[in-house]
Amino acid sequence: MTSEAPAARRAGSAERIRWRLGVGPVWALCLVELQKVRHDRTELLTRAIQPALWLLVFGVTFTRIHAIPTGDLPYLDYLAPGILAQSALFIAIFYGIQIIWERDAGVLAKLLVTPAPRVALVTGKAFAAGVRAVIQGVVILALSAVLGVSLTANPLRIGATLVVLVLGAGFFSCLSIVIAGLVLSRERVMGIGQALTMPLFFASNALYPVALMPAWLQAVNRVNPLGYEVDALRGLLLGTPAHLALDVMVLLVALAVGVTVAAALLPRLTR
Repeated sequence: MTSEAPAARRAGSAERIRWRLGVGPVWALCLVELQKVRHDRTELLTRAIQPALWLLVFGVTFTRIHAIPTGDLPYLDYLAPGILAQSALFIAIFYGIQIIWERDAGVLAKLLVTPAPRVALVTGKAFAAGVRAVIQGVVILALSAVLGVSLTANPLRIGATLVVLVLGAGFFSCLSIVIAGLVLSRERVMGIGQALTMPLFFASNALYPVALMPAWLQAVNRVNPLGYEVDALRGLLLGTPAHLALDVMVLLVALAVGVTVAAALLPRLTR
C-alpha cells in the first residue's frame, strides 16, 4: 500500500510533465504570434487589401451581372466564405519561409534541442498560423458585414467558423513546412508557394459551385482540403447545405498528416 502511493505520484508527475511538454510549446508559439501581430499591425492591413479587392471588385461586380449562377444566394454572399478561406491559405502557405529564417538565425536548432517533442513544435507553428488567420478572418467578416453579406449572428456558428479557419491554416502551414524541409531554400519555398496558391484556390468551390466545374476539376476539388474548408465555412456562416462532419473530419486528418510529415522533416532543416 505504501509503495503504491509514491508510484502513483510519480506516474502522475510524469503525466503532467508530458502534458506540459506537449501543450507548453503550442501555447508559447501562439503567444509569440500574437506579440508579432501586436507589434506590426500594418501587416494585417496590407494582407487585408487583396481579400478586400476580391469582395469589393470581383464580388460586387459579379453580383450585379449575375455571371455565375448561385441560386437564391447573392454571389457576394456566396463568395465571402471563399475569400475567408483564401486569406487563411495565403497567410499559411508561406510559413515555411519563417522556418528557414529561424534556421538561419539559429532559433530552430535551439528549439530542437529542447525536451519538447517535434510534433508539439510543429503543432505550435500550425496553431500560430491559425491565430494569424483568425485575426485576418475577423477583419474580412467585418468587411463582409459592411457590404451587406447575410452572415449568421449565432455566436456558436461564428466560433465554429474560426475553428475551421484554424484547421485550414494549420494544414497549409504544415504543407509549407514540408516544402521547406524538402527544398531547404527561402526562394524555392516562395516560388512553390506562389505556384500552389492560385491552383488550390481555383480548383475549389471558393468562386463557383462544384456543379459548374468540368468533371476533371470536380475530381481535383474532391481531394483539395481548401474545398472542404470553404464548404464548412459557407454552411456555418450562411446556413447553406454543407457536409460539416465530413468537412471537419477531412481537415483534422489532413492536419494530423501534415503535422506528422512536417515533424519528420524538421531536423533536416538543421543539417
